[in-house]
Parts: sequence; C-alpha cells; structure tokens
Amino acid sequence: MQLRHTLLASSLALALASLSACGSSPQQQATATSPDTTVQSAAVVAAPAPAAAPGVTQSAAAQAAGAAYDFDMDVFHPVVARNGMVATEQELASQVGLSILKQGGNAVDAAVGIGFALAVALPNAGNLGGGGFMMVHDAKTGKNVALDFREIAPQAATRDMYLDAQGNVVNGKSLYTHYAVGVPGTVAGMEHALKSWGTMPLAKVIAPAAALADKGFPVSETLAKILQQEKKNMGQWPATRAIFWKNGEPLKAGDMLVQKDLAQSIRLIGQQGAKAFYQGAIAQKIAAETQPHAGAVTLADLRDYKVVERAPTTGTYRGYNIVTMPPPSSGGPHLVQILNMLEPLPLAQWGPNSAQTLHYMAESMKLAYADRSEYLGDPDFVKIPLKGLTSKSYAASLAKTIDPNVARSGKSIKPGQPQPYESDQTTHYSVVDKAGNAVAVTYTLNTNFGSGIVAKGTGILLNNEMDDFSAKPGVANAYGLVGGDANAVAAKKRPLSSMTPTMVLKDGKPVLVTGSPGGARIITTVLQTVVNTIDFNMNPAEAASTPRVHHQWTPDELRIEKGLSPDTIALLKAKGHNVALKASMGRTQTIQLRGGAMYGYSDPRNPDGKTLGY
Repeated sequence: MQLRHTLLASSLALALASLSACGSSPQQQATATSPDTTVQSAAVVAAPAPAAAPGVTQSAAAQAAGAAYDFDMDVFHPVVARNGMVATEQELASQVGLSILKQGGNAVDAAVGIGFALAVALPNAGNLGGGGFMMVHDAKTGKNVALDFREIAPQAATRDMYLDAQGNVVNGKSLYTHYAVGVPGTVAGMEHALKSWGTMPLAKVIAPAAALADKGFPVSETLAKILQQEKKNMGQWPATRAIFWKNGEPLKAGDMLVQKDLAQSIRLIGQQGAKAFYQGAIAQKIAAETQPHAGAVTLADLRDYKVVERAPTTGTYRGYNIVTMPPPSSGGPHLVQILNMLEPLPLAQWGPNSAQTLHYMAESMKLAYADRSEYLGDPDFVKIPLKGLTSKSYAASLAKTIDPNVARSGKSIKPGQPQPYESDQTTHYSVVDKAGNAVAVTYTLNTNFGSGIVAKGTGILLNNEMDDFSAKPGVANAYGLVGGDANAVAAKKRPLSSMTPTMVLKDGKPVLVTGSPGGARIITTVLQTVVNTIDFNMNPAEAASTPRVHHQWTPDELRIEKGLSPDTIALLKAKGHNVALKASMGRTQTIQLRGGAMYGYSDPRNPDGKTLGY
C-alpha cells in the first residue's frame, strides 16, 4: 500500500508540473472540519440539557465545559473551503482541478482540465470518446447555460438497425460492437466551454492529463474490480488489451496503467484543438477503426458533429430555483416533475427515509418514469410537452392518484397526459470558484468502458451510447428502461439520457451544485440529494451518506440500499411495495454554498472519489 501511495504521488507530481510554472504559491488545502454548527436534520431537534438529579449541583464552569463538548449535531462532516472547490470521482483528477483554480483559473478552466484528466484516471467513465452535459452558471452575468455535447447517431443509422430479419433485437449489437458507437461529443464540448467561459489556453489546462497518461499511475482496487468484471467484453479487442491487460489478464490493483497513445492524442488536441479529433489525425484513426463496418461512424460523421447550447429546464421547490438539464436529458424534466409532486407534502415532518416519505417518493417516481417512456427524446426530432411535464398543475393532477396507504402496481400506471398543461457508467463532477462561477458536468461512455473498443493508435475508448435509443418499443435497454417512438433510432439524432447535472439557486446565486452517475438511477439519486438538503437540512456529507431508494415504473420494484431499518421495510411491504435490496446507487459529487463558505463531499460509495478545496 505504501508503494502505491508513493507511485500515486509521483504520477501526480509529474502531471501538475506543467501547470506549476505559472502557478501561484501553494495554499493550504481545506480540511474536513466544518465550523458551521447550525446544520441539523429537520426531523431532529436538539434536546435541552438534562436537569440535574435532586440534591446534585453543578458549577457554572462545569456547565460551560459540558456545553463546549456537546456542540455539534453533524455526524458526517463535509470538506470546507472559501476560495474554490472541486468534487470528482478520482483524486488525481481532483488534484488537477484544484491546481488550476489555485493558479487563477476559473471553474470552467478547472472543469475542462478535470474532464481530460478523468479520461486518463477513470477510464471506465471519464472519456474523450463519449459525450455528456454541462451546466454552467456565469457569476458575472447571472446567466445559466446547458451545454449539450451528447453523442449523435451516425448518418447511416436506421430505426431497425439492431433488429434481425424476424424483427427481434440482436443480442449485444447496440452494446459491444462497432455499431454501438455514437459520434463522440466530449472533445467538442470541452473546447466550446473553454472558449465561451474559460480564461486559460486549452493546451495548458489539458497538459496535466497528458503527463498523467504518459507517466502512468497505479490501478486502484476499485478500477481493478471493474476491469475484471469487464474482462470478457474488453478482451475481444487487441488494441484494448494492449493498454489494460498484462500477462494475458486485466491489470490488477497496484499495476501501473500507462497510456502512451492517449497522452499523444491529448497533446495533439492541445496543439490543434478539437479539429484534431474531428478532422485530423485522430479522426482518421477512429474512422479507420469503424470503416469495415458499413453504417457505423464515418469521417463525415465526425466532421459534422456540433455541440448545442440549450436553455436549462427550470422549476421551483420550497423557495429555491432548480436549474437542470433539458432534453435530450430526461433527468431535468423528471427531477422537476417529481419535486413538484413532493412539494405540497410535509416531508420535513415525516423525516428522512421514513416509510411515509419513501412511499410518496416511490409513487411519484413511478408516475414520472411512465411519462419518460412515452414523451422524452431528442427535442430536435420530436415535440416534447416540456412545459406540461414540469407544470405544477400537472404534478398536482398526478399526485391526486397516489393512495397514502397502498402502492399502485406498475401495470396499472400508464403515461399521463401532460399536453393539456402545455400553455446512465457515467461520471459526474462539480466545480465552484471564488468568483461564484459554478459548473456541473455529467459525461459518459454509457456502460463501463463503453463498447470496450479502443480506436487503434489513439488510446481512446469508444462509447456504446447507441444502446440509449429504443432499439424496439417495449424492449428494455441495459438499465431496464423502456422507450417508444420518441426515442427511436434515427440518423443524426441524440439518444435520450438520464444524466442530470443540477444546480439549486437562491436569489440568483448557486447554493447547491450536484449530480451523479448511475444510468436510470441518476434522476432519483439527484432528487434525494436535493430533498435531503432542502427538506432535511443535511450537509453534503450527510446527504451522500443516507441510504437511497429507486423506482422506475418498470420493473415494478422499489429498489433499496442496505441501511433502511427493518421496521421501515416492513411498513413499505405492508403498503404493497415490492421491496428489493440491491447494490448501492449513485456516486454524487456535491458542493454546497452557504455563509460565505463552500462545503463539499464525494460520495462514499466510490472510495476513489475526492473533494478538495482551498
């Protein structure tokens, strides 16, 4: 273990050397001790000091000493900082982002540096060969922008491309073949963000990622487990094995992961910009990888890729403004929709993870996910009743169908009618700077390592995002999600996503920046983070450490994490919920702003994550 720590430190030192030449002097890193003593669960009220037993007296000094000892209600403590903060799923990437902030870069500069660093240090989800969404709050103008750099279907894609002659879905074709690859958007998205809102040159912010890829770093226990889990898929491709294999097996914990080709690709992007990826040498190599497969991504597809700036989906919840991702993300619309259903309820009185709270939350989730299957898709291709879906009146009409004592079966729920009111492995990171700029990014290859295919000579893993389309109405994708015509495959179309980078604002300023990976469970993970913060007054550490639940309409089960009390589970079952204890859900990266300070926390469900500030 000592050796691994030494190697990590060595890799990090090299990666940051490229930034340190023009950086400021090191500043003290934030500690995890919170000076704020006011945060406590709304369901818990501090009890008065117990009265002394009859005949027992206590001096004023003794009383003061006791009060000084018992002063903090918090059980979990976030990281605290005042000048800047980053929260990511990989400590090496967090160090890169923090270094950029310390050198005077803004939140967008740091976010782009992190995006490239995660492509190196978190190869199962961080990426150059995938796509995603970025929410940006510009403190100077007060403007909020949703940047869509989601992958798009190739020009030759067709509605039935994943069906055989009998009309059945071909097993694995949309996941683990060259036909699974959508046209990547990450590199274009990162460059667009930096040019629009950043202050540093692209070459400078991505240099640490190139150095890290060149030098290498020791594989963590977490990454080693994922590599072993994906052995069958990744083992099919020689270019992939050349990077992630050693002695005929996936790399193990402590082995060095060195990515020379990826380092060269990053340097080329630094020199030539996104053009290198979409028209230059990298584009040529990606096209050469897919060329033998008629109908897959072509050089013309890469050349024609465009990012899109969109107006965020917005809502209100208990006096706060919710600013989140619009379609082609389903996350933002349904986050607002569920919050609208929950807002009239006395959740603070019921308490976090009480049977009553979870019952209403689960029933609201079912109704929203039923609508997701019917109405959500790429807004450039289908008309989405967005105003209706996020309307408080529509939410009220849905909430009236919830029985306080009985869970409805999934089969009895059909997509609602929002029109009358019309007047997935992924990673997330959050960044806030001292000027108040905030960035929330969720981007992905889809499943772990995407298609598993590395474009030979680039070191770049290619996504399998085409699986996020509905290959056939009624047939679920890798996350169990069912879709219809709105999310059918079409040329140049963006597949529907659940990614939900989100900000909560008060008086026009961010008070919460959050998001999570997790496929279908992203929406409900972000939902519970917002509710835990606003309704139950939890700090980011408490909100992340609270057990989560999830219901997505189909399959008809209330999925829970371990940690709920047997009493609560029994009450939920008595209401008719099909409770299923399964693996943990989500890995939030959250920053809260209050009282002139930043409070952040990386979800404990991923031990490699790290929040850093100064």
